[in-house]
Amino acid sequence: MNLSIVIPLLNEQESLPELHQWIVKVMTTHNYSYEILFIDDGSTDDSWNIIDGLSKENPNVKGIRFLRNYGKSQALHAGFARANGDVIITMDADLQDSPDEIPDLYNMVINQDYDLVSGWKKKRYDSVVSKNLPSKLFNWAARKTSDVQLNDFNCGLKAYKNIVIKNIEVSGEMHRYIPVLAKNAGFGKIGEKVVQHQARKYGESKFGMSRFINGFLDLITIWFLSRYGKRPMHLFGAFGVLMFLIGFISTALIIIFKLVKLYSGYQTILVTNNPLFYIALTTMIIGTQLFLAGFLGEIILRTKSNEERYKISKEV
Repeated sequence: MNLSIVIPLLNEQESLPELHQWIVKVMTTHNYSYEILFIDDGSTDDSWNIIDGLSKENPNVKGIRFLRNYGKSQALHAGFARANGDVIITMDADLQDSPDEIPDLYNMVINQDYDLVSGWKKKRYDSVVSKNLPSKLFNWAARKTSDVQLNDFNCGLKAYKNIVIKNIEVSGEMHRYIPVLAKNAGFGKIGEKVVQHQARKYGESKFGMSRFINGFLDLITIWFLSRYGKRPMHLFGAFGVLMFLIGFISTALIIIFKLVKLYSGYQTILVTNNPLFYIALTTMIIGTQLFLAGFLGEIILRTKSNEERYKISKEV
């Protein structure tokens, strides 16, 4: 099979028939063998009934429905697990991503041997204040932190080799950082293509300003996981050693000052009256806690089980 098109969605009943028709037109024109995977992330409108109807009309359409809203990352995870195509295309269901971009993305993966190709919405039709400026800041921070040189991390229109999506774990809210996850997994040939961005035709955006705050928090998380996810003791242990070193030096100074005063015949003061005592005590406690955090991280890493992250109510 040439293509698997994975489409996560939430309350997009108006756009689904048009999107399906558009994708089928592109697939037929280029004679692709394909499957369309609609992942209904707990919609409360008529989206699932439309997906069910499309699957009966077109045997290439498949659908997965979550019991409730679990988030885009979980929807992509479910879609990736069931995708069978040589190339997997992800796109949003709101008609802002153009299916006409699919052939070029497919050719870049197949003919130019890219592991992953990310879309770049260079010209956007979103609000400058609420989306464009925060998005530019977010993408700049992501480039600096991850060393993956993409202009638009958050573009939903992407193409992947099958082997890539089968070897990365998309969890939490990490869908924004799939290129970083792919790089960390060893897939280093990552490309970018300028794609057409269209104004939203139906409904309203499901994402607000909070997604950028969450995005920056996730960026810190993925920075930590990419460097210390497999060796947490290296980070916590290093800070623990630093705290113990400060505590040891403070303790040594306390002893030296006390011995000097005793030798000089001065009346000694209580150790607890010396500020260095509290520095030594505090840093020793913090150092111990950091070591314990590192040990607990190592234990959890070696004993964690793959817990169920979402529940599926229906499939077609």
